[in-house]
Parts: sequence; structure tokens; C-alpha cells
Amino acid sequence: MSPETAFLLTLGLRMAITAAFVVTASVITEKSGPVIGALIATLPISAGPSYVFLALDHDAAFIAEGALASLPINAATIFLGLTYVVLAQRRSALVSCLSAVAVWIALASIIRAVQWNLAGGLIVNAIAYAICVPLLAGYRHVKMPPVTRRWYDIPLRASLVATLVATVVTVSSWVGPKISGMIALFPIVFTSMMLILHPRIGGPPTAAVLANSAWGLIGLGLALALLHVAALRFGSAIGLSLALATCISWNLALWWIGRRKAVR
Repeated sequence: MSPETAFLLTLGLRMAITAAFVVTASVITEKSGPVIGALIATLPISAGPSYVFLALDHDAAFIAEGALASLPINAATIFLGLTYVVLAQRRSALVSCLSAVAVWIALASIIRAVQWNLAGGLIVNAIAYAICVPLLAGYRHVKMPPVTRRWYDIPLRASLVATLVATVVTVSSWVGPKISGMIALFPIVFTSMMLILHPRIGGPPTAAVLANSAWGLIGLGLALALLHVAALRFGSAIGLSLALATCISWNLALWWIGRRKAVR
């Protein structure tokens, strides 16, 4: 087997595995309501596989630097969510989604021009959440109407995330860890939800999922910070495992707190 064929087969397998993760998680989101859906959507179901595949091709220093670049991008994602949530109350899916993505790209361009360290990444995340979480609070409690899946839903989600993974894996050696880390954190799960759910169930219910995602993204930011530190000290495998455990533990804690409040 030629090296080119082996690369294409490996790339295709990676794309299929990641697409399966994202499609499964998004289907569960549709059936579970905005709160549980938000907790699932903020798990690293897109960025996680991208980082695993990067770790197979690059050393721990590459992963650590990529995670450091991803950390401030996580702050941009919360502003993407805020932009969509506000616009989705009255605007169409296309206008709301494109405006949110434009905000993300603009912030990512600014972030790229800055030389970040760990403290700076954590501070910009703290500022973003201090601004956005209170503003999103009023949009969180909307009843999720029944969702009827259309024939193109799964192919669309699979193609979006597979394209993201293919881009990250293919260009990582050319663009380096900083750009790879930024691309890996592109909010493909959020954008697919906007484009698929909004036309069917309306803007406010779809916005409620993203509004509830704000607290989950805090856990993702902590996981990225831990990945940056742990990958350098203990290697990529341990760093990625600790980051995943952080995301899962954080979201389980949010779920448990929400359950206790509901009981009270």
C-alpha cells in the first residue's frame, strides 16, 4: 500500500469516528431538552477527537501549545453563543448563525495576533464569562418542542464535523500548533445545532440550548488549561485523559446541582 493510500484511509477512518461521536451526541441533545442537551454539546465531542488525532501525529509540546491557543478561543465561543441567542429571538436561522460565526471569526483574528500565556488565557475566559453568563440567564428556560428529524440532518452533521477533522489533521504540519489549536475549537457542534434545529423548532428553544451551554464551556476552558500543563509534564495521553475527565466531571457536577435545585 502506497503512503498516499494509507494516509487517505487513515484520514477517512478518523473522519468517520469523529462524525459518529458528534451525530450521536446531537441526537441525544434533541431528545433530552435544553439543559441536558447543553451539557452534552459542551463535552469535547468535536475538539476531543481532533486533539487525539493530532496527538497521534505530533509530540506533547505540539499538543500543549495547541491547547494554549485553544484556551482564548473558548472565550470567543461564548460570545458566539451570546450573539446567536440574542439574534435568534427574532431573526432567521441563517442571519443569526452567520452573524454569530462572524463574531467568532473576528475575535479569533484578534486572538491570533496576541502571544498568549496560561494566565492570560484564563483571565480572558473569566472576563468573557463574567460578561456573558448573566446576559444569557434570561434565555435559558424555554420548553423544547418535539423534534422531527429530516433526511439530511445526519449527513449534514457528519459532513460538517468530518470536514473539520480533515482540515485539522491535514494542515496541522503546515500551520503549526497555534492555528491547529484554533481550528480544533471551531464550534462545529453549536453551528450545526443552529442550522438544523432553528428552522424546525424556532429560535428561542434553540437559543435556550446555547444559553445553557455557558456553564459547560467553563469546564472546557479548565480542561484546556489542564491539557496545556499536563501534556508537557506527563505526555499527551495522560494530558488528554485528564482533560476529558475534567469536562465530564464538570458537566456531571452541573447536572447534579441542577437536579438538587429541581427537587427543592
